[in-house]
This record gives sequence, structure tokens and C-alpha cells, in this order.
Amino acid sequence: MVDADQTFVIVGGGLAGAKAAETLRTEGFSGRVILICDERDHPYERPPLSKGYLLGKEARDSVFVHEPAWYAQHDIELHLGQTVVEIDRAARTVHYGDDGTHVRYDKLLIATGAEPHRLDVPGTGLAGVHHLRRLAHAERLKGVLASLGRDNGHLVIAGAGWIGLEVAAAAREYGAEVTVVEPGPTPLHGVLGPELGSVFAELHEAHGVRFRFGVRLTEIIGQDGMVLAARTDDGEEHPAHDVLAAIGAAPRTALAQAAGLEIADRAAGGGIVVDANLRTSDPDVYAAGDVASFHHALFDTRLRVEHWANALNGGPAAARAMLGKGLAHDRVPYFFTDQYDLGMEYSGWAPPGSYDQVVIRGDAAKREFIAFWVKEGRVLAGMNVNVWDVTEPVQQLIRSKAQVNTEALADPHVPLESLVA
Repeated sequence: MVDADQTFVIVGGGLAGAKAAETLRTEGFSGRVILICDERDHPYERPPLSKGYLLGKEARDSVFVHEPAWYAQHDIELHLGQTVVEIDRAARTVHYGDDGTHVRYDKLLIATGAEPHRLDVPGTGLAGVHHLRRLAHAERLKGVLASLGRDNGHLVIAGAGWIGLEVAAAAREYGAEVTVVEPGPTPLHGVLGPELGSVFAELHEAHGVRFRFGVRLTEIIGQDGMVLAARTDDGEEHPAHDVLAAIGAAPRTALAQAAGLEIADRAAGGGIVVDANLRTSDPDVYAAGDVASFHHALFDTRLRVEHWANALNGGPAAARAMLGKGLAHDRVPYFFTDQYDLGMEYSGWAPPGSYDQVVIRGDAAKREFIAFWVKEGRVLAGMNVNVWDVTEPVQQLIRSKAQVNTEALADPHVPLESLVA
């Protein structure tokens, strides 16, 4: 039973935490809502950090989830720049800050997100080595890319995932020279497989990006604290004035682990284990966003999803569950990217090895198509590239688990809606 005397604490001031706080109020909760964020900026969305804001096409204020005044207007107690150091489940308290401040909770939501993997090679302490996860990182990187563009400078990017490719596109738009070092055989190999990874390789190569596949960064060479070059394990040295590490991220589970909550193993992507209502192994503690590992009924596997839509929808889902209004969190995973003149939306989950066929509808050479990852005639995932307003039928196809005629699936003249059982 939820009442006005209860206190709900949210640890983590990203999109998931901010949307959870908003949902608690819109659902009628009148008790205390405390949102603790270890950054000094108000809660913000991360996609612009590697897209519009990084390119200078979106204003800084546009990244924030709410106007700064919104929190006080909705009686949300916002603590910025405060790091939570302990969750005491026995006492039901959260300890934060340098002075041992603590607050008691009735329900707790952990939305601590993820942290970028760090390069473990000589030279990572040089001034020109960057990561991109936080607004402060994007502010710094935006200035770096502008400077590289003016001076015909070189950027080396370790990793050809989404962040690496989006920054590569931004850097080329600024005019910088870009080399991407990737141990896999194509960009995004672990997400899209070789069939579609090549589309992004060709896109970037057409815009002047140089790829080095099948190699790893082994050393960043510098002088007087500045980057001069990057060396790879094939012995090559690549000119570099700056280096971006874009080699993935790890869920920030240290608080939860220290509190004795169940943590998923690395093979399952790590993260805090939650049920379909985003409840952890403690019935009064929930987790949402990048840090949550949940069993997805549709794909019959445990997933940890780091994309924007999961935070956007997971925060509210957790908030409703805290209020006793929970429904299974089973949204089809969704993400998007914008690179040069390519816009893309992806729905579903189809890692390499999970499918037996990739079906293309449209013209992949012109980068106007929809790709479907199919197993035994059932659509596991779909990606629309420069084709719009198809996310709903693509997700319906995935949810239906219906066997479809792959010839019809490939035919642009057959409406997708007609293939949904």
C-alpha cells in the first residue's frame, strides 16, 4: 500500500531516473521523491552527445529531460553532484555525499547507468585521449573536433560501434582526418553481423574514413603530454592528435553488488538482475535503464539493453511497479542512429548466430532499404535505413512470431502490415 508518508529514492540522474520521478508524480504519488545524481548537470539525454549536440546543431539546453525549474515545481528533491556511497538494505537507507548524509527509503530505484570501458594500453594518460559518456565529455570533444577540422588534424577512434561511428561522422563533418581501429571484420559486427556491417563501412569510406579491421590499439605515443600517434598490434603507427576510446561500456553495478543484490554474469551482459517488473532480488529495490538485466519473454533470454528507448520506457515501468501498478517490461528493443545522410532505426534482438537469413527489402546499394534478421521464417529484428514510418509494423512482425513468406518480406510492393498474423 502506497501512502503520502512514504519516501521513494532514485539513485542515478539519467533519463531513466528522471522519467521515473516524472511518472511517480503523474501516477499520483504524493510522498517524498528524492533523486540523487553524481553529475552536477540536471538529468539529460545521451543520444545528442554523439549526434546533434556534438555537431553543434542542437543547443546545450536541448539535451535536458526537464527544465531545471521542473523539479522544484513537482516537489522532486534533486541532489546534484552527490555520489551514493552505500545502500544499507537492512536499515533501508541510502548514504551519499562526503559528509555521511543518509536518507531512509520505502522503495528504491537504482538507475546508475553504465561506464565506458577504458583503454588498457600505454599512453592513456595523455591529454588527447577521450571517452564519450557524459555531457562534459561531449563539450570537450566538440571543441576538439572543431580544432582538428580547422588544423587538418587526425583523430584515431578505437572501436567501430555506434559511438565510434557517430563520432567518426561528426569528425568528418568538422573536417578532421579519421582512422577507426576495430578488432572485428566489419563495423558493428556483434550487432548487425557481416551482412549489414559492410553497409556502414562503405558509408564511412565514401566520406573519407580509414578503417583498420582485425587489429587492436596497443599504444598511444606522445610527447610533452600530447598525442602524436597510435600504434596497433600489426606494428603500424597511425598519425593522431587525439584518440577516442569507444570500446563499449560496463553497467555500474558496484553499489548494488556491495548491497548484496543479485548480479548477472558477464556472459549475460552483467547488470543487476531484475524480474519482469524490474524488481531486484530485494522486493523493495528496483533497477532500470542500462544497469538492469531482465528476462525478455519475447526472446526468451536475459537482456541488458543500453539504448535510449530502454531508459525512456524502463524508468516509467519501474516507477509504476514501485506504486504497485507494474506490468511486464517487454518492449521490443529499439535504437536509432544518424550518420551523414543516413538515418536508421533498429528494432529487435538478433545477435550473430541467432538467425539463419538476412532478408533485404529495397536497395541496399542506395542505402534505402529495410533489413530483416530471420530464423526459420520468423522475424527476430528489423532495421530500416532511410525508409520511414515502418517501426510499428516491423515491431508487430517481431512480436507476432509468425512465419512469413520471405519473398513477400523482400518485396517493397507487399505491405508489411499484411504479413502480420
